[in-house]
Amino acid sequence: MKISVGQIAPTGDVAKNLEIMGRLASHAAAEGVQLILFPEESMFTVKAVEGDFREAVARDWPIFSEGLARIAEKNGIAVVAGGYEPNNGDRPYNTVLAVDASGAELKTYRKIHLYDAFSYQESRTISAGDPNDVPIFTVGGLKFGVMTCYDIRFPEVARRLAVHGAEVILVPAAWFKGDHKVEHWRTLLKARAVENTVWVAAAGSATDSTVGYSAILDPVSIAVDFLEGEPEGVATADVSRKRIDEVREFLPVLVNRRIGVEAEVAAVKTSSIPIV
Repeated sequence: MKISVGQIAPTGDVAKNLEIMGRLASHAAAEGVQLILFPEESMFTVKAVEGDFREAVARDWPIFSEGLARIAEKNGIAVVAGGYEPNNGDRPYNTVLAVDASGAELKTYRKIHLYDAFSYQESRTISAGDPNDVPIFTVGGLKFGVMTCYDIRFPEVARRLAVHGAEVILVPAAWFKGDHKVEHWRTLLKARAVENTVWVAAAGSATDSTVGYSAILDPVSIAVDFLEGEPEGVATADVSRKRIDEVREFLPVLVNRRIGVEAEVAAVKTSSIPIV
């Protein structure tokens, strides 16, 4: 099946962002694509939203979720994108919403690992999701898993998705610019693909502060299609279970592994070695 990643430069205006996503989704659907992924913060970017953040989230999340459903139904294509979801507390969730080609909800994933790194503290304004969530859904006969941006620095997340059957891992992101950050992003995407022998599709926002560099990689980490820093574009690839099976014939890492995800996580928690 064909999938696409849509690269955009989100503004603080949810209606404008939805208009851009709708245009790119229409383009992808015309090419026979069955699913399109958009970046983290596709609803709006925190840096650009006007007024109180929590009020903006409460106001715009229904507009965003309903807008994604309309885009999907109009174009007959599954749509996955990131936004901010209100909750009962004072810090919303950083949430990825997946809807099918009829606009019905497939999965909601709330970002587990908040970006408290490189002098940024996402946890000051955002609540973390349930670390036990394994966000997997099916489109076109393939199983898709979801992780968000900073999650990609934690290999156990992708491994858990893979061992639970994910064949394509979707990574919406707003990857901040900085020294060596593009290299980090590309390296991590490649590692998550080849170490789990799965497809990886990553959609990055391309703003003044984020890198873009969206890509679709095959199970040996070859970038089948990709973008660089352009503020708007679509990358597309034909992903298949057949390619996964071919790779796993000569690279059966999931079969050969001797340490389970749960044991790996427990070992990290009890270790006295600093994790950097």
